[in-house]
Amino acid sequence: MSLRRFVPKLDFGTVVWIGLLAFLGFRLWPQVAAGLGVASSASRQAPDYQFTTLSGDTASLAGLRGKVVLVNFWATWCPPCRVEMPGFQRVYEDRKDEGFVVLGLSTDMRGEDQVREFLAERGITYPNAMARGSIGRDFGGSNMLPTSYLIDRQGRIRNEVRGIFTSVALDQAVSRLLDEEPTSGGGS
Repeated sequence: MSLRRFVPKLDFGTVVWIGLLAFLGFRLWPQVAAGLGVASSASRQAPDYQFTTLSGDTASLAGLRGKVVLVNFWATWCPPCRVEMPGFQRVYEDRKDEGFVVLGLSTDMRGEDQVREFLAERGITYPNAMARGSIGRDFGGSNMLPTSYLIDRQGRIRNEVRGIFTSVALDQAVSRLLDEEPTSGGGS
């Protein structure tokens, strides 16, 4: 009896489908993990970044302890960034009174005025600042836009999503983190 009868023959189309499914699984896992409350390998203390928003307010991540914070690196020229921003706005509007904050950090080199105009045209009202200095490196150095970090009430990065962070997954993750006791150990 030949072993060849039991080994499936893979044609080009099957290999392509397997590759596509593997890629999608790799890209979608951070979404699923955030929604399910599985801490990513990025789970660590968030850097204490101080920023001045485009509206002139000053704050720091340490000053936001006790809140659930989404830090999102983005740019006006980035199509996936444009896709996810309306969802961030919806979740922010629904959850800001419960202690959820979105902080957009624009990596644009075009200047603050063009970023302000971009945000106003799209009705984005959550706080935004320019990503200055070493903030990208301090968060772990992302070479991809958008990249988002979901930070719990104790200031720990619980989830990192490179690429689009869907509003459905974000809303589930935020709900879970808001339901945690502020002094709990969480999932780190």
